[in-house]
Amino acid sequence: MATKWEKLENNQGVLTVEVEAEKVNDALDQAFKKVVQKVNVPGFRKGKMPRKMFEARFGVESLYQEALDILLPTAYGQAVRETGIEPVDRPEVDVEKMGKDETLVFKATVTVKPEVKLGDYKNLTIEAKDFGVTDESVDAELKRMQERHAELVVVEEGKAENGDIVSIDFEGFQDGVAFEGGKAEDYSLELGSGTFIAGFEEQLVGLAIGEEKEVTVTFPEEYHSPNLAGKEAKFNVKLNSFKRKNLPVLDDEFAKDVSEFDTLDELKADTKKKLEEKAEKEKENYEREQLVLKASENAEIEIPSVMIEQELDQMVKEFAQRLQYQGMNIELYYQFSGMDESQLRDQMRADATTRVRTALTLEAIAKAEEIKVEEADITAELEKLAGLYGRPADELQKLFAAQDGMAGLYQDIQTRKTVDFLVAQSKVTA
Repeated sequence: MATKWEKLENNQGVLTVEVEAEKVNDALDQAFKKVVQKVNVPGFRKGKMPRKMFEARFGVESLYQEALDILLPTAYGQAVRETGIEPVDRPEVDVEKMGKDETLVFKATVTVKPEVKLGDYKNLTIEAKDFGVTDESVDAELKRMQERHAELVVVEEGKAENGDIVSIDFEGFQDGVAFEGGKAEDYSLELGSGTFIAGFEEQLVGLAIGEEKEVTVTFPEEYHSPNLAGKEAKFNVKLNSFKRKNLPVLDDEFAKDVSEFDTLDELKADTKKKLEEKAEKEKENYEREQLVLKASENAEIEIPSVMIEQELDQMVKEFAQRLQYQGMNIELYYQFSGMDESQLRDQMRADATTRVRTALTLEAIAKAEEIKVEEADITAELEKLAGLYGRPADELQKLFAAQDGMAGLYQDIQTRKTVDFLVAQSKVTA
């Protein structure tokens, strides 16, 4: 097989591949054996039609597409390996020549990983950031602990307040006409959470059980539905019931209930210690992130748009998963945030670009500094994961291998070692 790579502009190039006639004929043979199984011809059992009769009746060209499906993946993969290019997207393939007893010639237009021209990445300087733990931050953490252990109590009388969990029926109208997606029954909503369109939740404060109210809101200008964007809408809302958080008293009994400590003072001391440990980790992460950002900002990279779109695909998927953990789906998020997927992707685009840029920069630094992942690194990482998940390291290794995850594990370790290198070469100023 012969291959030729011609680099063009914008991280694209053309890969020309020639496949020997013998392999073409072999693929045509395989294609015939597959296609003939689907052909019904009087006088022949299914799959038993002679090859010459098949070609006379249907033409050998009828086998070309099936043969290409057999040939192209292997030939393209081999050509990529031989030329050493790193494609980042599916190629656009143009078959220039194909025939029985002839060489197959095809050209693949390929977008490849960009070249990175590294700037300064050694001896970088970053400014220190205060991550100190104060008495106020300890009190705030205890308040959050108090909230987590609050009891939700059904309120029989009285009026809804911020922080209450209300159950409501609602239906939305625009110019007196009900609009799609604006109706629900027994919908659970925490007042003050900011889940709904601005102004909606605030107007429910003060409602009593069974009370109805017309709520008026204005949809954001960027709302995904053109019929509602920037327009006023009215919702008929009925409060069915609500629950209120009954906060436990912060005292020694609370400390005994939520921890292994006997007194509130001991719980406070432990809380402060944990916050200090967390702050130290946040400080370390901040410094590492700043160094990576500086190194990537100093690099020159022309990032293919497809790499950013692929990163956006992953980010939207991760966002949808986080919403599911919170009991919401992404369609409902779009409805009440006033955004659609296109707007969400635009909002995430800068972060996606940063992610791709930093990943490419770290990969280039690892190559320049010959930062390798040794077998001992893999073993140590598997042992660490084994401790986290409570499973044997060899079992995890088999799991990674079965799911093609070893390359990802290798990449994670190399990235961490590269950032460690940047940290060792840098300094933090006050």
